[in-house]
Amino acid sequence: MAAIYSGIYLKLKSSKTSWEDKLKLARFAWISHQCVLPNKEQVLLDWVSHTLVSNYSKKLELEDEIVEKLWVYLDNVIHSKRLQDLLKSEKTVGLSFSIAQVINGRLSEACSEKKQKNIGTVLSCSSGILSSPSLSIIYTAKCELMIDLLSKLSKLACQQLASDNAVDSQLFSVLQLTFTQYLLIQRKQSNPNRVFGQVTNHLLQPCLLLRHLLTVRSWTQADDDHVRQHLSREIQSHIETLLQAGLFQPELFPSYKEELVPEQEKKKRALKSLLLPVNTVVTKLGSGLCEPALHGVVVASSVSLLYTLFLDSYCKAESHLMCFHMLSRLFGCLRLSDLQQDGKSDTLSPVDWSTELLSLEQLLNLVLSNDIYNVASDRIRHKEVQFGFYRKLAQMLLTHSQPSIPAWFRCLKLLLSLNHLIVEPDLDDLVSSAWIDARTSEPCIKKPQETLISTVLQIYSKLRQFPRLFEEVLTVICRPALDELRLSVFSAGLTVKLRECLLELPPNQILDILCLFVEKCQTLIIPSVEGSIDMALKLMSVCSVLHAFLFNMRSLDDVTPSPLVLRTQHLMANIQKGITQPLMELLQAPRREKGKSELWLRKTSDAALLLVYTWVEVDTLFAVSCSKYVSPTAEIAVTEPAARHWGISAFLPGMKEQSWRRVMELASSFASTSKYCLELLTLQKMKMMLMQTEADLQALQHAAAFILESGRSTVSRGESEPWDGDISAIAELSYPTAHWHLVMSNLTILLPYSSLKDVEYIANVLLETLMLAKAQEAAMDEEPSISIGKISLGLMHSSLLPEMKVLHCAFLTHLIHQFAMVLPTATRDSVDLPLLQLSVTNIPWHEEILAPCKTVDPLEEPSENKLLKDELSLSWKTLKKVAQCIVLLEKNGCPIILKERQLQRCLGLLEIVSLLKLDSFLPSDCTRCFLVLLSLLINTRASDSCSKLLLLKVLSTCLHLLRCLQAGRNASSVFKVLHASDVLEAVMTSQLTACKFFTDVLTVPVWVQYVQEIQGFLENFLQMIIERRQSVKLNLEKFISFLVSCRLDTGAAKSKDRKNWNPAAEQLLLTAFTTLCHVVTLHVQQLPQKKLHSADVLSALLEPVVLQMVRTVEHGLRSNTPNQLLPAAFIPSVTTLLKEDLSHPDKKDWQKEPSGFLERARIKLYQEFYSQILKELPCAGSNLQFLQPALQFLTVFCSVPELYPGKETAVMVVFAMQKLLSGPAITMQVIRSLEMELTEVLVQVLGNCSAEEFYAIMRLVLQGLEVRNVWQQKAKEVLSAVTLTKLLLSCPLSGDKEKAFWFASPQIITALALQNKEACQDHSLIPIIVIPILETVAALLRQGEGFLVNPHHVSLAFSILLTVPLEHLKAEDYHGVFVGVHEVLFCIVQCHPKVLLKAAPSFLSSFHRLVVSVMHEGHQKGDRGNTDEFEMILKCAHLVERMYTHIAAEMENFTVFSAFIVAQYVTELQKVTLHPAVKTHLTEGIYHILDLCIERDVKFLNVSLPAGVREVFKDLYNDYNRYHKAKKQGEEKYTA
Repeated sequence: MAAIYSGIYLKLKSSKTSWEDKLKLARFAWISHQCVLPNKEQVLLDWVSHTLVSNYSKKLELEDEIVEKLWVYLDNVIHSKRLQDLLKSEKTVGLSFSIAQVINGRLSEACSEKKQKNIGTVLSCSSGILSSPSLSIIYTAKCELMIDLLSKLSKLACQQLASDNAVDSQLFSVLQLTFTQYLLIQRKQSNPNRVFGQVTNHLLQPCLLLRHLLTVRSWTQADDDHVRQHLSREIQSHIETLLQAGLFQPELFPSYKEELVPEQEKKKRALKSLLLPVNTVVTKLGSGLCEPALHGVVVASSVSLLYTLFLDSYCKAESHLMCFHMLSRLFGCLRLSDLQQDGKSDTLSPVDWSTELLSLEQLLNLVLSNDIYNVASDRIRHKEVQFGFYRKLAQMLLTHSQPSIPAWFRCLKLLLSLNHLIVEPDLDDLVSSAWIDARTSEPCIKKPQETLISTVLQIYSKLRQFPRLFEEVLTVICRPALDELRLSVFSAGLTVKLRECLLELPPNQILDILCLFVEKCQTLIIPSVEGSIDMALKLMSVCSVLHAFLFNMRSLDDVTPSPLVLRTQHLMANIQKGITQPLMELLQAPRREKGKSELWLRKTSDAALLLVYTWVEVDTLFAVSCSKYVSPTAEIAVTEPAARHWGISAFLPGMKEQSWRRVMELASSFASTSKYCLELLTLQKMKMMLMQTEADLQALQHAAAFILESGRSTVSRGESEPWDGDISAIAELSYPTAHWHLVMSNLTILLPYSSLKDVEYIANVLLETLMLAKAQEAAMDEEPSISIGKISLGLMHSSLLPEMKVLHCAFLTHLIHQFAMVLPTATRDSVDLPLLQLSVTNIPWHEEILAPCKTVDPLEEPSENKLLKDELSLSWKTLKKVAQCIVLLEKNGCPIILKERQLQRCLGLLEIVSLLKLDSFLPSDCTRCFLVLLSLLINTRASDSCSKLLLLKVLSTCLHLLRCLQAGRNASSVFKVLHASDVLEAVMTSQLTACKFFTDVLTVPVWVQYVQEIQGFLENFLQMIIERRQSVKLNLEKFISFLVSCRLDTGAAKSKDRKNWNPAAEQLLLTAFTTLCHVVTLHVQQLPQKKLHSADVLSALLEPVVLQMVRTVEHGLRSNTPNQLLPAAFIPSVTTLLKEDLSHPDKKDWQKEPSGFLERARIKLYQEFYSQILKELPCAGSNLQFLQPALQFLTVFCSVPELYPGKETAVMVVFAMQKLLSGPAITMQVIRSLEMELTEVLVQVLGNCSAEEFYAIMRLVLQGLEVRNVWQQKAKEVLSAVTLTKLLLSCPLSGDKEKAFWFASPQIITALALQNKEACQDHSLIPIIVIPILETVAALLRQGEGFLVNPHHVSLAFSILLTVPLEHLKAEDYHGVFVGVHEVLFCIVQCHPKVLLKAAPSFLSSFHRLVVSVMHEGHQKGDRGNTDEFEMILKCAHLVERMYTHIAAEMENFTVFSAFIVAQYVTELQKVTLHPAVKTHLTEGIYHILDLCIERDVKFLNVSLPAGVREVFKDLYNDYNRYHKAKKQGEEKYTA
């Protein structure tokens, strides 16, 4: 056969063979073992390579289809397993260099055609060649070919990124591989000039363009995920590495320095280098980089990268000047540099400006962070060359201001940070364009603007040149305004910064500024303000500055020097006489014209009243806090009649009431600052009245009414915007927010003097804004400003509202009215509707609150008291009538049907109810709220189309709120209007009827929550009945009678139709039975001995309940769906039944005769239930709602071993637990949640099992600990066995069982060590096996004190600790492992000290691993990242400190190792820089070890430690002597 195929090579070379046949022969020859050719693989590779080369060199004319097939053949050969095996066997097979040129040529064609079709095969060939060292030699041996390939691939990638097509991974994978290979070659090249030339000529431009396109790409879902998430970042990193190594090598430093440093500063050289690296790079950036449309953007993004790489390579203290010159050259590449030339106009678009400024910002950031600009050095040595550059830059930025671009503000801030003198000559332009006249309403612009101005304020404050700055501010303010809407001078953020600065400034400087503003206002603005919009705007700005300064400066007090007090008095008098008084006269003048005059009048009114309010507030503060201060109003206060003391003249000397009313009328017509200031003035008046010994009640009531009425119309409209807290910036839409903020902030002052009508208005607005806030909650969280919704929510969350009883009551009334409005229109008109009756306004719900406050005339006492009683009884009569109506509606079966939208509104209102402090309601309000919730629960039904989950949520919320009401101190007031049994019957009837909706949602969590809420409500209500001790027997009898009447054969309550019975109703009924039995049984057990008769009566009441429970459970078990878990309500019911039987008073000799008091059928029921639980336990997964009650049942059942069915033993229970714990859904979190229940079951099982059964349980556990389970990847089986071992250690054992367990303990600890060793090799097993093993070993050592007598068995624990990994773990795993290791060590220290002394090296090694790991995890980072993770590390550091302390305090024999422990500590400390918080803990710990070191140890450490470590030890020892030792000696001095 070999002879037949040996002529293949001749056929491949023959011109007579068709190309299709040649390809078939070539494929056959490659795969066939029957084809014999000398060096066949190389021959075939040469043939296909030669053919492709001949085609592209035009020696052959082949069809495109044949060429593509040749490429496919080459690709298949390169990627074939045959070739890979040959290469691995080190057989020489290679490609010719010409094929690399052909590949590059093919990629070049694709670049020029801008079509990337049919190059996938070529890219695949490239990938295969570069991946194989033997084949890639065609590129690596000829660097030019590799550079050409990289250049072509980069251009192709740029084309793909620039197109609208989705990005695929093939091209970028090959590109990443090519970068990797090129970087390896680049590192090996010895000629830096050659590398520089290669990079600049071929790679610089495509790499910069590629990096830019990767950075700005808007990735879509269609793009390949691997490219988006990984390759794009890797390629950008490779580009940076390539440019760093190619352009900025250390060997090129002299060339850069020679080119950049000016001629006069160079040293004389004989020869100059011909290489001009900067010029070369700048030239490449200047032209040919990319298409013109992208050129500016790419240059802008590249300049900062190149400067970063330059600084990384060459930035040293001695080369800062060179670094600056590089900055100026690179800045020259930006389009911004053209604007520095005289006569150049700004032709940049806003987008271009943004790009250029971002690049400039990055450059300046680099200058600042690398400390390139040293002011003194630049001035003394370099003739301010840098200062001149930055100065021109600042001039350009301020000449062509761009306040709509955030980066513009940041650039100016950076220039200020370099040197404030750079911007100082243009301070007026800065203040104007960046502050006073800047339109910065968007948050993204406002933040950098505030940062810039804050920096300005801080600099001039430190320089003590605040007056100089504010001279400029005043000059800018006094210029004509750029538009009619000049923004406030001090925003809320700037006000905070101003306050900080003013507290640091000398008071006289502040007064200088204030005097300057007052003088300018008096001389320039006041005379010309009438009719002038421009002057009115100036006035507003000046007054806002005066307000900001006066409100935020340090107050006068009794230690303030007298000259300062006198100067302040003069200033206050000057403001009053020179500004406020003329403005008041101007505002009180009668006016007729409207339209254009309205704006100047409005601004003048705003400014005037802002200044008046500021003056009054500050004047009052000065008068209260400084006894030397004499207010200008003092004389007026003495001369005015007492009756008019609280008129306006008390605040504004010389102002008449009639004139003030005209001013108020004018100010009230504008919903702006002036109206808000009127409210503040009125509030200030109230405060001053309240400070007097006798307050004028009528005046206080008028003032409160005025404040509330002032904003009523605007707030009621419901249109508002957020407010940033700046008084001078209040506009029409932010006024409602400011007004509501004032009202809510001062409710404690306003409410006592408000009429009931006003209180109802507040309650109504509060409710409406809360409803709106709940709808917009997500949007409000993102909004930093104050909004009406936030204000209202703030009041609801505070503890103030319950203290305001009248408002609380009014709010509840409006809330109930809203509930009534949710109901359908037809129902709403009914007079008997409970919700409407509970919210009518003509019933005095509030009288209960106001009654104690009423003052009664002695002469009219009888009639007044009688009237009061009648009023109070009227509300309670209404409540009683409503209660009867609610119960009657339920009995008549006339529910109100709600649609889904109405249910959603109800749920929203219930959420608002949940915000109230329900336990603080007064009796009548508590009863009203109870009746509302009860009505919603029992008188409403959902339409058939409603969401069942929504209905369940509404019902659960109602029940939860009823429970919260029952916890209140006035919960029993409900029984004034309702019988307890009626409530219970009505709730259960309505819920059993509603259950027909829920048959198909019994497995969802919402249903479980609903059942729990029903149980909680019944439990609380029954306890209330029993605790009241009024008609307990009667109420319980009626409720029990009702429950028993709900028979299986008669259907649900009131229903005779069997088909209406459903599993949901069955679960509810069982829940009711269970709760009733539990509450009554608990009460009976707590009764004293003398009340045994009552106990017998209550126990007798439960008998029919127990019988009915049994029937219901049996029916439920029969009808339960196979392969489905038992319903959650069943298990507690059976547990309660069993507990009830076991606590039976007639129980005698239970162990001998179980059927003596228990029916045979009942025993059978418990056994069936037990078998069902054991069957379902392993299938429950992580369903805690099932598992917890199931384990609780097993605890009770296993306490009586005679109940086990047939020949079953306790072993079956442990086997079921083992299966449960080895389930796939079981995690450590689930085990921790079930730990208490599992332990209780085991306590009963082990306490009542025989010795033989215990031996069987131990064998079961030991089988699970066999190491083959890990080998067979049965990790959960190991987890199950380890957990059972830990649980066994929590159980009290005695006698033979105890001996058996501790006899097996060496086997257990050996098995745990082997399991740990295997599990540590796989990090995924750490949370599943390793951490539980550490916890179990710690428990074993703790309980084994006195039992583990062989030191070897204890020493096995060290082998576990030394194997456990502490590096490269997730935060939670690291914390678990760390705590586990620490606990094992601590148990050895505490419980096995003798073993410790013999195994001291192992102990120290294990503990040292903890110290090292916490040092490495707790080292200082730039960004700490996750706060929770850092908290875990701090806890670990604290544990290390605790161990150090314990070693020093308890282990005297360890003194010999103290120097060794310290040496280990300082050796590791020298390697890392610890976070201060971590270092504090570790240092405190090691100080205790240093306490053990004697002088000889210290000398030994000083001599033996290496040089660097020795310095660390010296610092540590000095701190120890200075802080710890001195403190310790001081404590010892005073210790008895």
